[in-house]
Amino acid sequence: MTHKLVCVVKRRVKEAMGKITPTCNGSCTFIVSTNRSAQVDYRKLVKDCLKHIPEAQWQLYNHFAPAMMAVCYRYTKTHSNAEDVLQEGFVKVFNNLSQYRFEGDLAAWIRRIMVNTALTYIKKHKQYAQELGFDEIKLHPVSPENPQLVLQAKEIADLIRQLPTGYQTIFNLHAVEGFTHVQIGEMLGIDTGTSRSQYARARALLMTWIQNVETVKENYYAGKRI
Repeated sequence: MTHKLVCVVKRRVKEAMGKITPTCNGSCTFIVSTNRSAQVDYRKLVKDCLKHIPEAQWQLYNHFAPAMMAVCYRYTKTHSNAEDVLQEGFVKVFNNLSQYRFEGDLAAWIRRIMVNTALTYIKKHKQYAQELGFDEIKLHPVSPENPQLVLQAKEIADLIRQLPTGYQTIFNLHAVEGFTHVQIGEMLGIDTGTSRSQYARARALLMTWIQNVETVKENYYAGKRI
């Protein structure tokens, strides 16, 4: 990946971020505003990227960046951090594209790189590393003081980001990415039992938060104040 391409990736990350709209319809999803109506020949696209054809590189980036930003944002606490992960992730994608063997979905291959990049990011940055623990810790609740703020927090993605980093990471890896607890243990250097217990606690806490938010919503629209 050329230096010029890396620089433009930094700029395009912000553009990609603007195309992502979080929503929730009972289970958290991200609506990505991108044009996927045209069929893409991924094999040709990858081969052209390996030939360092700029147009192909931009096509690959523009095609996958919005969806991958959603992945990065799910593991971080801020948009800015997600942008950093996305940038680092795409640098790795282009630098390792020759390792893609066309034996699986290209999007899944890129997604795995983004997840691994996110894990590396939270391990090496102090603000996350200090919370990347798996001991018993006190969790802060969702504040019910302002009904409007609580209603906004109904977005499950935002609720997940309120979890401590360790809980947030394990929940995403298991519930969203589909990794087993054995795999998660290997990825994070923890026992399988620790992964299971942390996931169970994170899930239980999220369910409680969601129920609380739903109650606040119902009372708010009924004209009551909690």
